[in-house]
Amino acid sequence: MESERVVATAALRTESFAASASAAGARFTRLALVDFRSYADADIRFDGRPACFFGPNGAGKTNLLEALSLIGPGRGLRGAQLDELARRGGSGGWAVSAEMRCGGDERQLGGGMGVEAPDRRQCRIDRQPIAGPAAFSDLVRFMWLTPAQDRLFAEGAGERRRFLDRMTHARDPAHARVGADYEVAMRQRQSLLVQGERDEAWLTALEAQMAEAGVAVAAGRRETIGALAAAEIAGADDIFPSADLSLQGDLEAALDCGPAADVEEAFMARLRASRRADAEAGRATYGPHRSDLLVVHRAKGAPARLCSTGEQKALLIGVVLANARALSLSARFSGTPSPLVLLLDEIAAHLDAERRAALFDILESLRFQVFMTGTDRSLFEAWGRRAQGFAVEQGGVREVKIS
Repeated sequence: MESERVVATAALRTESFAASASAAGARFTRLALVDFRSYADADIRFDGRPACFFGPNGAGKTNLLEALSLIGPGRGLRGAQLDELARRGGSGGWAVSAEMRCGGDERQLGGGMGVEAPDRRQCRIDRQPIAGPAAFSDLVRFMWLTPAQDRLFAEGAGERRRFLDRMTHARDPAHARVGADYEVAMRQRQSLLVQGERDEAWLTALEAQMAEAGVAVAAGRRETIGALAAAEIAGADDIFPSADLSLQGDLEAALDCGPAADVEEAFMARLRASRRADAEAGRATYGPHRSDLLVVHRAKGAPARLCSTGEQKALLIGVVLANARALSLSARFSGTPSPLVLLLDEIAAHLDAERRAALFDILESLRFQVFMTGTDRSLFEAWGRRAQGFAVEQGGVREVKIS
Protein backbone atom coordinates (compact mmCIF):
# COMPACT_ATOMS: atom_id res chain seq x y z
CA MET A 1 0.00 0.00 0.00
CA GLU A 2 1.60 3.28 -1.07
CA SER A 3 1.11 6.43 0.93
CA GLU A 4 1.01 9.84 -0.75
CA ARG A 5 3.94 12.17 -0.39
CA VAL A 6 3.63 15.89 -0.13
CA VAL A 7 5.13 17.81 -3.03
CA ALA A 8 6.81 20.97 -1.81
CA THR A 9 6.63 24.04 -3.99
CA ALA A 10 10.12 24.99 -5.08
CA ALA A 11 11.31 28.37 -6.25
CA LEU A 12 14.95 27.78 -7.12
CA ARG A 13 16.46 28.37 -10.53
CA THR A 14 18.37 25.46 -12.01
CA GLU A 15 22.05 26.03 -12.66
CA SER A 16 24.00 25.35 -15.81
CA PHE A 17 25.15 21.80 -16.44
CA ALA A 18 28.48 23.19 -17.55
CA ALA A 19 28.88 25.07 -14.27
CA SER A 20 28.15 22.04 -12.11
CA ALA A 21 28.95 18.85 -13.99
CA SER A 22 29.49 16.99 -10.74
CA ALA A 23 25.74 17.21 -10.07
CA ALA A 24 24.88 15.50 -13.34
CA GLY A 25 23.19 12.13 -13.28
CA ALA A 26 23.40 9.37 -15.87
CA ARG A 27 25.65 10.07 -18.87
CA PHE A 28 25.89 7.77 -21.87
CA THR A 29 29.42 7.59 -23.26
CA ARG A 30 28.96 5.01 -26.01
CA LEU A 31 26.21 3.42 -28.11
CA ALA A 32 26.85 0.32 -30.22
CA LEU A 33 24.33 -1.31 -32.56
CA VAL A 34 24.36 -4.58 -34.48
CA ASP A 35 21.66 -5.36 -37.06
CA PHE A 36 19.34 -2.81 -35.49
CA ARG A 37 16.85 -1.15 -37.86
CA SER A 38 18.92 0.44 -40.64
CA TYR A 39 22.29 -0.17 -38.95
CA ALA A 40 24.37 -3.24 -39.72
CA ASP A 41 27.01 -2.00 -37.30
CA ALA A 42 27.43 1.34 -35.53
CA ASP A 43 29.67 2.55 -32.71
CA ILE A 44 29.13 6.10 -31.43
CA ARG A 45 31.04 7.89 -28.64
CA PHE A 46 29.54 10.69 -26.54
CA ASP A 47 31.39 13.20 -24.39
CA GLY A 48 28.49 14.23 -22.12
CA ARG A 49 27.39 17.33 -24.02
CA PRO A 50 23.98 17.40 -25.69
CA ALA A 51 24.13 15.21 -28.80
CA CYS A 52 22.56 16.45 -32.04
CA PHE A 53 21.94 14.02 -34.91
CA PHE A 54 21.16 15.61 -38.28
CA GLY A 55 20.58 14.24 -41.75
CA PRO A 56 17.87 13.71 -44.38
CA ASN A 57 14.58 12.01 -43.66
CA GLY A 58 14.98 8.25 -43.66
CA ALA A 59 18.68 8.35 -42.80
CA GLY A 60 18.15 6.61 -39.45
CA LYS A 61 18.23 9.44 -36.89
CA THR A 62 15.14 8.33 -34.98
CA ASN A 63 16.49 4.77 -34.96
CA LEU A 64 19.31 5.98 -32.71
CA LEU A 65 16.90 7.52 -30.21
CA GLU A 66 14.81 4.36 -30.32
CA ALA A 67 17.87 2.24 -29.56
CA LEU A 68 18.57 4.32 -26.46
CA SER A 69 14.93 4.18 -25.37
CA LEU A 70 15.08 0.38 -25.37
CA ILE A 71 17.50 0.56 -22.45
CA GLY A 72 14.46 0.89 -20.28
CA PRO A 73 11.10 -0.76 -19.62
CA GLY A 74 8.48 -1.01 -22.33
CA ARG A 75 8.85 -1.20 -26.09
CA GLY A 76 10.69 2.05 -26.69
CA LEU A 77 9.59 5.33 -28.21
CA ARG A 78 7.98 3.67 -31.24
CA GLY A 79 6.28 0.86 -29.33
CA ALA A 80 7.65 -1.69 -31.82
CA GLN A 81 7.50 -5.46 -31.60
CA LEU A 82 10.83 -7.23 -31.09
CA ASP A 83 11.01 -8.66 -34.60
CA GLU A 84 10.34 -5.24 -36.16
CA LEU A 85 13.68 -3.99 -34.82
CA ALA A 86 15.85 -6.43 -36.76
CA ARG A 87 17.61 -5.09 -39.85
CA ARG A 88 16.24 -6.30 -43.15
CA GLY A 89 18.77 -8.59 -44.73
CA GLY A 90 20.55 -9.06 -41.42
CA SER A 91 20.98 -12.07 -39.18
CA GLY A 92 17.40 -11.93 -37.94
CA GLY A 93 18.42 -10.83 -34.46
CA TRP A 94 19.58 -7.46 -33.17
CA ALA A 95 21.62 -5.99 -30.32
CA VAL A 96 21.91 -2.63 -28.58
CA SER A 97 24.72 -1.93 -26.14
CA ALA A 98 25.47 1.27 -24.24
CA GLU A 99 28.15 2.36 -21.84
CA MET A 100 27.31 5.00 -19.28
CA ARG A 101 28.79 6.86 -16.37
CA CYS A 102 26.71 6.89 -13.18
CA GLY A 103 28.44 9.11 -10.66
CA GLY A 104 31.93 7.65 -10.54
CA ASP A 105 30.95 4.25 -11.88
CA GLU A 106 31.17 2.94 -15.43
CA ARG A 107 28.29 0.64 -16.36
CA GLN A 108 27.37 -1.38 -19.42
CA LEU A 109 23.72 -1.88 -20.34
CA GLY A 110 22.36 -3.75 -23.29
CA GLY A 111 19.75 -5.93 -24.82
CA GLY A 112 18.53 -7.50 -27.96
CA MET A 113 16.83 -10.42 -29.60
CA GLY A 114 18.58 -13.62 -30.58
CA VAL A 115 17.77 -15.60 -33.70
CA GLU A 116 17.28 -18.66 -31.52
CA ALA A 117 14.63 -16.93 -29.35
CA PRO A 118 12.80 -14.33 -31.48
CA ASP A 119 10.01 -13.94 -28.93
CA ARG A 120 12.24 -13.13 -25.97
CA ARG A 121 13.96 -9.84 -25.17
CA GLN A 122 17.41 -10.32 -23.70
CA CYS A 123 18.62 -7.72 -21.18
CA ARG A 124 21.99 -7.32 -19.48
CA ILE A 125 23.66 -5.03 -16.97
CA ASP A 126 27.45 -5.19 -16.82
CA ARG A 127 27.21 -8.15 -19.21
CA GLN A 128 25.19 -10.20 -16.74
CA PRO A 129 21.65 -11.32 -17.66
CA ILE A 130 18.81 -9.66 -15.79
CA ALA A 131 15.20 -10.76 -15.46
CA GLY A 132 13.78 -7.94 -17.56
CA PRO A 133 14.19 -4.33 -18.67
CA ALA A 134 12.55 -2.88 -15.54
CA ALA A 135 15.92 -3.16 -13.77
CA PHE A 136 17.39 -0.56 -16.14
CA SER A 137 15.24 2.08 -14.41
CA ASP A 138 17.47 2.02 -11.34
CA LEU A 139 20.27 3.42 -13.50
CA VAL A 140 18.58 5.48 -16.22
CA ARG A 141 15.11 6.77 -17.10
CA PHE A 142 13.89 8.43 -20.27
CA MET A 143 11.48 11.11 -21.33
CA TRP A 144 10.90 11.60 -25.04
CA LEU A 145 9.07 13.76 -27.50
CA THR A 146 8.39 12.59 -31.05
CA PRO A 147 6.32 13.97 -33.95
CA ALA A 148 3.79 11.18 -33.27
CA GLN A 149 2.91 12.99 -30.03
CA ASP A 150 2.07 16.29 -31.70
CA ARG A 151 -1.66 15.49 -31.55
CA LEU A 152 -1.54 14.20 -27.99
CA PHE A 153 -4.09 16.72 -26.76
CA ALA A 154 -6.49 16.16 -29.64
CA GLU A 155 -6.67 12.37 -29.58
CA GLY A 156 -7.87 9.73 -27.12
CA ALA A 157 -7.29 9.64 -23.38
CA GLY A 158 -5.12 6.51 -23.59
CA GLU A 159 -2.15 8.32 -25.12
CA ARG A 160 -2.37 11.08 -22.53
CA ARG A 161 -2.41 8.52 -19.71
CA ARG A 162 0.68 6.85 -21.13
CA PHE A 163 2.39 10.23 -21.48
CA LEU A 164 1.63 11.09 -17.84
CA ASP A 165 2.74 7.65 -16.70
CA ARG A 166 6.10 8.07 -18.48
CA MET A 167 6.60 11.38 -16.67
CA THR A 168 5.68 9.71 -13.39
CA HIS A 169 8.03 6.80 -14.06
CA ALA A 170 10.86 9.27 -14.64
CA ARG A 171 10.28 10.40 -11.03
CA ASP A 172 9.66 6.97 -9.53
CA PRO A 173 10.61 3.69 -11.26
CA ALA A 174 8.15 1.80 -9.03
CA HIS A 175 5.31 3.48 -10.94
CA ALA A 176 5.85 1.28 -13.99
CA ARG A 177 5.85 -1.83 -11.81
CA VAL A 178 2.62 -1.04 -9.98
CA GLY A 179 1.04 -0.06 -13.29
CA ALA A 180 1.98 -3.46 -14.71
CA ASP A 181 0.61 -5.18 -11.59
CA TYR A 182 -2.69 -3.37 -12.06
CA GLU A 183 -2.96 -4.31 -15.73
CA VAL A 184 -2.17 -7.98 -15.08
CA ALA A 185 -4.72 -8.26 -12.27
CA MET A 186 -7.35 -6.44 -14.34
CA ARG A 187 -6.88 -8.78 -17.32
CA GLN A 188 -7.01 -11.89 -15.12
CA ARG A 189 -10.15 -10.69 -13.34
CA GLN A 190 -11.83 -9.89 -16.65
CA SER A 191 -10.96 -13.32 -18.01
CA LEU A 192 -12.60 -14.98 -15.01
CA LEU A 193 -15.70 -12.82 -15.34
CA VAL A 194 -16.10 -13.46 -19.06
CA GLN A 195 -15.69 -17.21 -18.56
CA GLY A 196 -18.32 -17.17 -15.85
CA GLU A 197 -15.87 -18.33 -13.19
CA ARG A 198 -16.93 -17.53 -9.67
CA ASP A 199 -13.93 -18.54 -7.60
CA GLU A 200 -14.63 -16.05 -4.84
CA ALA A 201 -11.21 -16.26 -3.22
CA TRP A 202 -9.40 -15.75 -6.52
CA LEU A 203 -11.61 -12.86 -7.62
CA THR A 204 -11.24 -11.18 -4.25
CA ALA A 205 -7.45 -11.54 -4.37
CA LEU A 206 -7.32 -10.06 -7.87
CA GLU A 207 -9.57 -7.18 -6.86
CA ALA A 208 -7.37 -6.52 -3.83
CA GLN A 209 -4.34 -6.34 -6.14
CA MET A 210 -6.21 -4.01 -8.49
CA ALA A 211 -7.21 -1.77 -5.60
CA GLU A 212 -3.74 -1.54 -4.08
CA ALA A 213 -1.92 -1.04 -7.38
CA GLY A 214 -4.63 1.19 -8.85
CA VAL A 215 -4.58 3.61 -5.93
CA ALA A 216 -0.76 3.70 -6.09
CA VAL A 217 -0.96 4.56 -9.81
CA ALA A 218 -3.47 7.34 -9.16
CA ALA A 219 -1.41 8.70 -6.26
CA GLY A 220 1.75 8.72 -8.37
CA ARG A 221 0.00 10.63 -11.14
CA ARG A 222 -1.31 13.20 -8.65
CA GLU A 223 2.18 13.66 -7.28
CA THR A 224 3.53 14.31 -10.77
CA ILE A 225 0.85 16.95 -11.40
CA GLY A 226 1.83 18.66 -8.15
CA ALA A 227 5.52 18.56 -9.04
CA LEU A 228 4.82 20.07 -12.46
CA ALA A 229 2.97 22.97 -10.83
CA ALA A 230 5.90 23.56 -8.48
CA ALA A 231 8.37 23.45 -11.37
CA GLU A 232 6.41 26.04 -13.35
CA ILE A 233 6.67 28.39 -10.36
CA ALA A 234 10.42 27.76 -10.33
CA GLY A 235 10.77 28.50 -14.05
CA ALA A 236 11.17 32.09 -15.11
CA ASP A 237 10.99 31.75 -18.90
CA ASP A 238 7.95 32.63 -20.98
CA ILE A 239 9.22 31.08 -24.20
CA PHE A 240 6.81 28.17 -23.99
CA PRO A 241 3.26 28.68 -22.70
CA SER A 242 2.39 27.61 -19.18
CA ALA A 243 -0.28 24.97 -18.75
CA ASP A 244 -2.72 24.11 -16.00
CA LEU A 245 -2.89 20.34 -15.62
CA SER A 246 -5.48 18.28 -13.80
CA LEU A 247 -6.67 14.70 -13.62
CA GLN A 248 -10.14 13.56 -14.53
CA GLY A 249 -10.79 10.27 -12.77
CA ASP A 250 -12.78 8.78 -9.93
CA LEU A 251 -9.80 7.45 -7.98
CA GLU A 252 -7.87 10.69 -8.29
CA ALA A 253 -10.91 12.64 -7.08
CA ALA A 254 -11.34 10.25 -4.15
CA LEU A 255 -7.72 10.77 -3.10
CA ASP A 256 -8.46 14.49 -2.84
CA CYS A 257 -11.02 13.70 -0.14
CA GLY A 258 -9.55 10.92 1.96
CA PRO A 259 -6.57 8.69 2.81
CA ALA A 260 -5.33 6.04 0.40
CA ALA A 261 -6.44 3.18 2.68
CA ASP A 262 -10.06 4.34 2.55
CA VAL A 263 -9.89 4.79 -1.22
CA GLU A 264 -8.54 1.25 -1.63
CA GLU A 265 -11.35 -0.17 0.45
CA ALA A 266 -13.98 1.73 -1.54
CA PHE A 267 -12.35 0.66 -4.83
CA MET A 268 -12.52 -3.01 -3.79
CA ALA A 269 -16.19 -2.64 -2.89
CA ARG A 270 -16.87 -0.99 -6.25
CA LEU A 271 -15.12 -3.81 -8.12
CA ARG A 272 -17.09 -6.45 -6.25
CA ALA A 273 -20.38 -4.67 -6.96
CA SER A 274 -19.60 -4.25 -10.67
CA ARG A 275 -18.67 -7.84 -11.51
CA ARG A 276 -21.79 -8.53 -13.54
CA ALA A 277 -21.67 -5.17 -15.32
CA ASP A 278 -17.98 -5.63 -16.14
CA ALA A 279 -18.61 -9.13 -17.48
CA GLU A 280 -21.34 -7.80 -19.77
CA ALA A 281 -19.28 -4.79 -20.86
CA GLY A 282 -16.20 -6.92 -21.56
CA ARG A 283 -13.99 -4.56 -19.57
CA ALA A 284 -13.53 -3.03 -16.15
CA THR A 285 -15.73 0.06 -16.05
CA TYR A 286 -13.99 1.76 -13.12
CA GLY A 287 -10.37 2.43 -12.28
CA PRO A 288 -7.28 4.49 -13.19
CA HIS A 289 -7.24 2.94 -16.68
CA ARG A 290 -10.16 5.27 -17.49
CA SER A 291 -8.63 8.50 -16.20
CA ASP A 292 -7.62 11.41 -18.41
CA LEU A 293 -5.04 14.18 -18.28
CA LEU A 294 -6.64 17.58 -18.84
CA VAL A 295 -4.43 20.42 -20.08
CA VAL A 296 -5.42 24.08 -20.32
CA HIS A 297 -3.43 26.88 -21.99
CA ARG A 298 -3.11 29.17 -18.96
CA ALA A 299 -2.80 32.52 -20.73
CA LYS A 300 -5.73 31.83 -23.05
CA GLY A 301 -7.83 29.84 -20.61
CA ALA A 302 -8.49 27.39 -23.45
CA PRO A 303 -8.36 23.57 -23.34
CA ALA A 304 -5.30 22.32 -25.19
CA ARG A 305 -7.46 20.29 -27.57
CA LEU A 306 -8.97 23.57 -28.87
CA CYS A 307 -5.62 25.29 -29.41
CA SER A 308 -3.87 25.52 -32.76
CA THR A 309 -1.40 22.85 -33.83
CA GLY A 310 1.50 25.19 -33.10
CA GLU A 311 0.14 26.05 -29.66
CA GLN A 312 -0.35 22.38 -28.84
CA LYS A 313 3.27 21.65 -29.80
CA ALA A 314 4.53 24.53 -27.64
CA LEU A 315 2.36 23.38 -24.72
CA LEU A 316 3.70 19.85 -25.03
CA ILE A 317 7.30 21.04 -25.02
CA GLY A 318 6.51 23.22 -22.00
CA VAL A 319 5.06 20.28 -20.06
CA VAL A 320 8.08 18.08 -20.78
CA LEU A 321 10.44 20.88 -19.73
CA ALA A 322 8.43 21.41 -16.54
CA ASN A 323 8.78 17.72 -15.70
CA ALA A 324 12.52 17.83 -16.35
CA ARG A 325 12.79 20.97 -14.21
CA ALA A 326 10.86 19.24 -11.42
CA LEU A 327 13.33 16.36 -11.49
CA SER A 328 16.26 18.76 -11.53
CA LEU A 329 14.91 20.62 -8.51
CA SER A 330 14.24 17.35 -6.69
CA ALA A 331 17.82 16.24 -7.35
CA ARG A 332 19.15 19.48 -5.88
CA PHE A 333 17.06 19.17 -2.74
CA SER A 334 17.90 15.49 -2.19
CA GLY A 335 21.54 15.75 -3.19
CA THR A 336 21.04 12.69 -5.42
CA PRO A 337 21.57 13.16 -9.17
CA SER A 338 18.56 12.22 -11.29
CA PRO A 339 19.09 9.50 -13.88
CA LEU A 340 16.90 11.23 -16.49
CA VAL A 341 17.90 11.33 -20.17
CA LEU A 342 15.88 13.34 -22.71
CA LEU A 343 15.22 12.06 -26.25
CA LEU A 344 13.84 14.81 -28.49
CA ASP A 345 12.98 13.77 -32.05
CA GLU A 346 12.63 16.63 -34.57
CA ILE A 347 12.16 18.97 -31.60
CA ALA A 348 13.37 22.10 -33.41
CA ALA A 349 11.62 21.54 -36.73
CA HIS A 350 8.78 24.03 -36.21
CA LEU A 351 10.47 26.51 -33.86
CA ASP A 352 11.83 29.86 -35.00
CA ALA A 353 15.46 30.76 -34.30
CA GLU A 354 14.64 32.65 -31.10
CA ARG A 355 12.67 29.77 -29.61
CA ARG A 356 15.32 27.24 -30.65
CA ALA A 357 18.03 29.23 -28.91
CA ALA A 358 15.89 29.63 -25.79
CA LEU A 359 15.07 25.92 -25.77
CA PHE A 360 18.74 24.99 -25.95
CA ASP A 361 19.55 27.34 -23.06
CA ILE A 362 16.81 25.75 -20.95
CA LEU A 363 17.99 22.24 -21.77
CA GLU A 364 21.55 23.14 -20.82
CA SER A 365 20.39 24.61 -17.50
CA LEU A 366 18.64 21.36 -16.56
CA ARG A 367 21.95 19.43 -16.65
CA PHE A 368 20.44 16.26 -18.07
CA GLN A 369 21.97 14.49 -21.04
CA VAL A 370 19.97 15.32 -24.15
CA PHE A 371 19.79 13.60 -27.54
CA MET A 372 18.13 15.53 -30.38
CA THR A 373 17.43 14.96 -34.07
CA GLY A 374 16.79 17.30 -36.99
CA THR A 375 17.02 17.32 -40.76
CA ASP A 376 19.61 20.09 -41.02
CA ARG A 377 22.72 21.12 -39.12
CA SER A 378 21.56 24.75 -39.12
CA LEU A 379 18.74 23.87 -36.71
CA PHE A 380 21.35 23.33 -34.00
CA GLU A 381 23.73 26.23 -34.68
CA ALA A 382 22.61 28.05 -31.53
CA TRP A 383 24.27 25.32 -29.49
CA GLY A 384 27.67 26.26 -30.87
CA ARG A 385 30.41 24.34 -29.07
CA ARG A 386 28.11 23.46 -26.18
CA ALA A 387 26.80 20.42 -28.09
CA GLN A 388 28.23 17.46 -29.96
CA GLY A 389 27.18 17.08 -33.60
CA PHE A 390 26.70 13.92 -35.65
CA ALA A 391 25.95 13.65 -39.36
CA VAL A 392 23.69 10.68 -40.05
CA GLU A 393 23.76 9.05 -43.47
CA GLN A 394 22.11 5.83 -44.54
CA GLY A 395 23.59 3.21 -42.25
CA GLY A 396 26.34 5.43 -40.85
CA VAL A 397 27.06 8.11 -38.23
CA ARG A 398 30.09 10.41 -38.01
CA GLU A 399 30.93 13.17 -35.58
CA VAL A 400 31.13 16.68 -37.08
CA LYS A 401 31.22 20.24 -35.79
CA ILE A 402 27.86 21.96 -35.47
CA SER A 403 29.19 25.43 -36.31
